Amino acid sequence: MVTQAVILVGGEGTRLRPLTSRVPKPVLDVVDRPFLGHMLDWLSRHGITEAVLCCGFKADSVVEHLGEGEAHGIALTYVHEPEPRGTAGALKFAEDHLHERFLMLNGDVLTDLDLTAQLAAHEATGATCTLGLVSVEDPSAFGLVRLHDDGAVRGFVEKPKPEEIDTDLISAGCYVLERSVVDLIPADQQVSIEREVFPRLVDNGLYGVAHRGAYFMDLGTPERYLDGVRDVLTGRLATATHSLLDAAGIQQSPDASVAGLITGPAWIASGAQIGEGARIGPNTVIGADAVIGAGAAIRDSVVLAGASVGDGAQLYRSLVGHDAEVGADAVIGALAVVGPHAVVAPGTVVPHESKVEADLEGRT
Repeated sequence: MVTQAVILVGGEGTRLRPLTSRVPKPVLDVVDRPFLGHMLDWLSRHGITEAVLCCGFKADSVVEHLGEGEAHGIALTYVHEPEPRGTAGALKFAEDHLHERFLMLNGDVLTDLDLTAQLAAHEATGATCTLGLVSVEDPSAFGLVRLHDDGAVRGFVEKPKPEEIDTDLISAGCYVLERSVVDLIPADQQVSIEREVFPRLVDNGLYGVAHRGAYFMDLGTPERYLDGVRDVLTGRLATATHSLLDAAGIQQSPDASVAGLITGPAWIASGAQIGEGARIGPNTVIGADAVIGAGAAIRDSVVLAGASVGDGAQLYRSLVGHDAEVGADAVIGALAVVGPHAVVAPGTVVPHESKVEADLEGRT
């Protein structure tokens, strides 16, 4: 029985900056809990009781947000890489904590893969490693995984040419591993498990399980982060969060002050204040203690804790970081990101896909 997971959480989340300039991506909130919290909940539902977190960038923030894991029913152990060592190098660094069989996961995806089925397949085939695979509409942008009829991996194709595409399966960053795989990894080096270890296991115990129809989302960009928030709110991805919404798809904290109109699905967190005539939603999150001015219009967006949005401001499919200020009548374009503590002056139009960062004094 597999009860342990190793989760790689060392990335810097550069494509989500400035939201991730001060906090690592795994603890960025996705609706009501850190992104990694959703992953831990999913693991717990499949019988995982402990996890080793391989940390790098701003590791102290991960520890601060997740603690010992009690909120998710998983005991957490933290391993701090002294420098980036790649996916296999991080696993090697954590080897003193590993069971004889364990899950290995990239810590930057939202998913509902059937881990129980993948673990059963691993047991049935006697595999050394079993890759979780998902199908994609456009395989040309990914590394493909080719399987034999019995599920054994017969090869990999990186960024295939059109004539090389004979499958739509890619790796979901979710692996069942025997501890013997760790012996293949040199110590104290930067090593990729996908490019340098798995190819050595082809025809030597490497299998794949296709999770067709499963939800899979890498939240590495503003667009995909917003998509992930929407999918949690709508229930496209089954989570504990979605179960807290009412029949109208709204969760409004009892101590929030709401004078405007809320259209679900939407999440209004504790202490939020929404002014007269403001229109919030759908697919919108207003974080704890955020203040939304009278007549503001916010849809398909996330306003994180402590931020303020002025009277008459308009946000569509955009992100506002914690403690940021958006001035009255400002317009924030689609996929624009206003970073933590940044200030957008009244009446400013922030163009599509722009990034607004705070200066050293917390002002733009």
